[in-house]
Amino acid sequence: MWTKEDEAFMQHALDVAERGRGRVAPNPLVGCVLVKEGEIIAEGWHDHLGGLHAEQMAIHDAESKGNSPNGATAYVTLEPCNHYGRTPPCTEALLWSGVKHVIVAHPDPNPTVRGKGFQVLRDAGISVQSGLLEDQAAEQMKPFLYWCEHRRPIVTVKLAVDANGSVDDNSAESKRFTSEACLDEVHRLRMDCDAILVGAETVERDDPSLTVRRIKTERQPLRVILDPKERTNKNAKVYNDGGETIRIGREYNGLLPLLNRLGDIEKQRLLVEGGPATIHGFLSEGLVDEFYLVQSRVEHCEPVPSNIDSDILERSGLVLNHEEQWGEESVQVWMRKLSQ
Repeated sequence: MWTKEDEAFMQHALDVAERGRGRVAPNPLVGCVLVKEGEIIAEGWHDHLGGLHAEQMAIHDAESKGNSPNGATAYVTLEPCNHYGRTPPCTEALLWSGVKHVIVAHPDPNPTVRGKGFQVLRDAGISVQSGLLEDQAAEQMKPFLYWCEHRRPIVTVKLAVDANGSVDDNSAESKRFTSEACLDEVHRLRMDCDAILVGAETVERDDPSLTVRRIKTERQPLRVILDPKERTNKNAKVYNDGGETIRIGREYNGLLPLLNRLGDIEKQRLLVEGGPATIHGFLSEGLVDEFYLVQSRVEHCEPVPSNIDSDILERSGLVLNHEEQWGEESVQVWMRKLSQ
């Protein structure tokens, strides 16, 4: 059904969509390329919240280069929207531009769209096909698709341990024991999340900022502090640096209600960076979707065991997906299939 050229054009659309990473939430990453006579004449992506959508940017790009989009084929990674939100409908832009054929990677499950974009285009006589590189598009916009289905965020856990599975060293003051390059990757992960959660003990012991500092970004994640006994110091950094923080105090009534609460404010990916007790809570309730287990070669003198190993992760419904290298540290990436 699809040619190698079709796949190459859609892959390019997926590649340009990445330029919006960390800038468009709660909207998904979307890319678009316009093709005429086998050549790309323009490209666009959703660059920032409230900015042009990918189709609109691609049409603008074509016109700015003196290329008419009339008669072109549009390769788009997500079904074009047909409703007014922060911008006008993309279907209107495509109709106005005169494209003759629209090829889409993934349908939009959002109830405000869900097939309506396809229908409007077809009713106007435009040829529409869907499903090209759909799996790759689904992976790219996974938090958005999960939120559309469940109305709560994907839960990603990051835990750093020493060579023996210890999270801290009681023989020294609390300090980071991973490499600078590893820290860069952690901040890259933070940039891709809408909220970061830790428990009261982490705030009391480490006084973390929980911000993205080593990667350029135009937004900071919401900080969520689990503090049911309301014991965290009011002078902690997370409460006084001007960023957005919510403390879940005595009103705390469980992890799933918390996730639903975050989903209600359109948080689509939650990063849990708390200590073992907080992480075990999410694992025991089967609420972890992704787990980054970062292992250092350092050995703590007076170790604090994490008590998290492959058996516990497997019992929580996770499978080892792949391994990565973050600087000097090795990283196991455990994943849950979204259909579970």
